[in-house]
Amino acid sequence: MAGFRPSSTRWTLLLSLVIVLGCLIIPGFAVKHESFKTCSQSGFCKRNRAFADDVTAKGSTWSSPYELESSSIQFKDGQLHGTVLKSLSADEKVRLPLVVSFLESGVARVTVDEEKRLKGEIELRHNSPARKERYNEVEKWALVGGLDLSKTATLEPETEAGVTRVLYGPDNKFEAIIHHNPFKAEFKRDGQTHVQLNHQGYLNLEHWRPKVEAPEGSEQETSEDESTWWEESFGGNTDSKPRGPESVGLDITFPGYSHVFGIPEHADSMSLKQTRGGDGNHNEPYRMYNSDVFEYELNSPMTLYGSIPFMQAHRKDSTVGVFWLNAAETWVDIVKATSSPNPLSLGVGAKTDTQSHWFSESGQIDVFVFLGPTPQDISKTYGELTGFTQLPQHFAIAYHQCRWNYITDEDVKEVDRNFDKYQIPYDIIWLDLEYTDDRKYFTWDPLTFPDPISMEKQLDESERKLVVLIDPHIKNKDGYTISEELKSKNLATRNKDGEIYDGWCWPGSSNWIDTFNPAAIKWWMSLFKYDKFKGTLSNVFIWNDMNEPSVFNGPETTMPKDNLHHENWEHRDIHNVHGVTLVNATYNALLERKKGEVRRPFVLTRSYYAGAQRMSAMWTGDNQATWDHLAASLPMVLNNGIAGFPFAGADVGGFFQNPSKELLTRWYQTGIWYPFFRAHAHIDTRRREPYLIAEPFRSIIAQAIRLRYQLLPAWYTAFHEASVNGMPIVRPQYYVHPTDEAGFAIDDQLYLGNTGLLAKPVVAEDATSVDIYLADDEKYYDYFDYTVYQGAGKRHTVPAPMERVPLLMQGGHVIPRKDRPRRSSGLMRWDPYTLVIVLNKDGHADGTLYVDDGETFDYERGAYIHRRFAFRNSALSSEDLGAKGPKTNEYLKKMAGVRVERVIVVDPPKDWQDKTSVTVIEENAKAATTASIEYHSQQDGKASYAVVKNPNVAIGNSWRIEF
Repeated sequence: MAGFRPSSTRWTLLLSLVIVLGCLIIPGFAVKHESFKTCSQSGFCKRNRAFADDVTAKGSTWSSPYELESSSIQFKDGQLHGTVLKSLSADEKVRLPLVVSFLESGVARVTVDEEKRLKGEIELRHNSPARKERYNEVEKWALVGGLDLSKTATLEPETEAGVTRVLYGPDNKFEAIIHHNPFKAEFKRDGQTHVQLNHQGYLNLEHWRPKVEAPEGSEQETSEDESTWWEESFGGNTDSKPRGPESVGLDITFPGYSHVFGIPEHADSMSLKQTRGGDGNHNEPYRMYNSDVFEYELNSPMTLYGSIPFMQAHRKDSTVGVFWLNAAETWVDIVKATSSPNPLSLGVGAKTDTQSHWFSESGQIDVFVFLGPTPQDISKTYGELTGFTQLPQHFAIAYHQCRWNYITDEDVKEVDRNFDKYQIPYDIIWLDLEYTDDRKYFTWDPLTFPDPISMEKQLDESERKLVVLIDPHIKNKDGYTISEELKSKNLATRNKDGEIYDGWCWPGSSNWIDTFNPAAIKWWMSLFKYDKFKGTLSNVFIWNDMNEPSVFNGPETTMPKDNLHHENWEHRDIHNVHGVTLVNATYNALLERKKGEVRRPFVLTRSYYAGAQRMSAMWTGDNQATWDHLAASLPMVLNNGIAGFPFAGADVGGFFQNPSKELLTRWYQTGIWYPFFRAHAHIDTRRREPYLIAEPFRSIIAQAIRLRYQLLPAWYTAFHEASVNGMPIVRPQYYVHPTDEAGFAIDDQLYLGNTGLLAKPVVAEDATSVDIYLADDEKYYDYFDYTVYQGAGKRHTVPAPMERVPLLMQGGHVIPRKDRPRRSSGLMRWDPYTLVIVLNKDGHADGTLYVDDGETFDYERGAYIHRRFAFRNSALSSEDLGAKGPKTNEYLKKMAGVRVERVIVVDPPKDWQDKTSVTVIEENAKAATTASIEYHSQQDGKASYAVVKNPNVAIGNSWRIEF
């Protein structure tokens, strides 16, 4: 949520005071542009852009001041060390330590620091206690592995002066070429250059220099504009900048690549646009500075709530990427330069290079280079560095019901009963801000939520859960124990003078927990224990909102950059990773709520950075109930997936405003394809629980939700795959068809994991059909009636009346599902499976299924089922993919009664028409058995299908069904 709309009279006085003080942003109907900086209003952004313009204007006459000192180069154990010299004059040079690490995974890491700051040989202004070094601890929060140095990387013999070459990567097929003067680097795979650093010459590291005060009454002459070097004001706030200017900038070029993706979060297309103007382009760089942007606009490079500085470039048969490990405010310019072919080079077309320019306000240059070559390789190696997405509890991938706010515990109970009355499944109901007592977290309003335990017990009867809001701002109030402890234990974020920072958020005057501080994390973890957070049971989970952090009276609705965190790092250094530190503390708190009771935590975060995927889900923030916002949700979710955070979703129905019945219905039909599937709404909107919507829309929405539940086995399998190899849960067109250039920019249709399910949600008003693009010449079948679509590189019109979810099945897949409708996913645990076999052109199909208890970490000790299904030579077999552990046998015994009740074969051979039975062979069975089969012939473009009834094989066993 964003903005401020108090819902009770007790807030009237406070709101009046706030308005008088001018401390709060009052909601409007669009983003308040004046509250957020443009590049020209951000000193370091303006400087770096101007620097790039100057370099470009000078062209061949430009001489870069950066040179790698040849005599400083050392190479040992997969790491190259050296010193880059920045020439200020003939006699003055700044020393910049360089480390290039070649990792076992095939990733190369380039870091550039500043010797004087590193050694603390600088002076801070204003007697600031801030750290003198450039921030170098973001990896503590973002990275978890993949940093082993290569044992095989080798320094090539010098073949030309001023150039150093290193072979590395798988079979040493990658090559890094480092040029000394000017300093730049290029990274090759298979003899081709795929990534270039400082190819444009935009490298710019603002070194430390003392502020020279001009004598009183004199006008100091300077060749540079120093107006934003030493302090900077915006929106009535002044940033003291005790370290002076310290930004870092670097250009990164992808030669031969015309599409780049990633760097979420932006409400924009998946394929990133150019940012230097022109038709259809942006005029501003993409900004990453996690912010509470009220009613954000679409098709914009404006910053939003989260940021992952990970960019991928894709062209036919090749994907590469870079990860800019910096938690400070960061901007990225993108220019696509197309060169005309040489008229003498017959058959050679024009070539497009994507030139990106990255600049951050502080910190080091720390860049990871990924050479792929496939999207899957990029996902895996990036995931090894920052962590794969969590495997959540099973309930978390089902339907979540939320609004700001359910007003009483009886209201929650009534909503719960109504879902059952109208036979609409759901798993989780959410409580926003108003459940608390006077907006004090870890409390319950004694008037409206007098008996939360009774409410939670009712939910538990249907295996449903409750999620409550806990934000990082703590109401500053005497007598509030948590506030008093936060201050007395010195666990709060401090201002530039070292005093506890006080700002305004939902509770009014607030202090912020400093979750960079290990002592603060330990204290925060204690607050969630059942005896401390009274009124909570084990089915209560947590929502961390406003953790950018959102500060209503702060600059750009966040904290001053010169605030201080643990060990005196400035807020400017750590801003984008702030939300991750809170989620980390909350995740660990949920692990330790009760001794001996360990369940996988569920935490939702609004603010995020690389690494948040290990601990949380995310959503796209405060969207609007418009068709355009519905359409924008798809590229936003897809971009998060390819940037390593696939557990993503958008508020179904739109947070602000009241959707029409048609829009709400279409949004549910879209939301079932978000990995995180939650409806949410603003406190001022009308109630819109699905059972309140008039027919026929109510039944259509219920049908869509049931489809999500039917496919939960496929969803959970996709989540498991993401948790072990980093692949997106829902995948864009280019990811599945990396050679089909016509599909690279498509971001309005998606594939679910490896299932072959292809969805194209309706996101336009009054639409009765959609055009689905098929890249390959496999047969695709309508999920519901098996209509056949075939034809590579073409768009196919698929009917989409209001009651229809456009969904195709690609030939060649086995799709697991559960067909019995239940009130919640927990009640489906022991239900039988249906396997849908969709044959490809060769009559083959493959699929996988992953199952565990959906709650604990016992799967780490072998308590899971992982099967591969293969259809070959008119037989379906189930093969074990699992590795045995100490809990395997116990779990398999528990699951022995869970069977396969149906097998549906789509487009079977015509000679099956006369079959009446199939042979079933199951491991450990005394003899083969038979099951009945029915063949259903269809006409008018619809494929025939066959149904095997009750083969009665255990889902956890090996077996074979022969047709």
